[in-house]
Amino acid sequence: MRTPKSFEEGMERLNTILVQMQSEETTLADSVKLYAEAASLMEYCHAALEKTSLQISEIDAKLAGTVQEES
Repeated sequence: MRTPKSFEEGMERLNTILVQMQSEETTLADSVKLYAEAASLMEYCHAALEKTSLQISEIDAKLAGTVQEES
């Protein structure tokens, strides 16, 4: 599995995997491979969300400091 270039790409691949896993044509062996890929993608997407959340918190803290300084 290659690392996605973005959160959106990771989510798109997760959706594709979900469709593949729901297909009756997907073998058990392929399902296990898809599951492993999905687990890695979920970890990547979770980390991306955590990073974004931290960035937003830092921006909010800066804005709060600016508002207090103006008071």
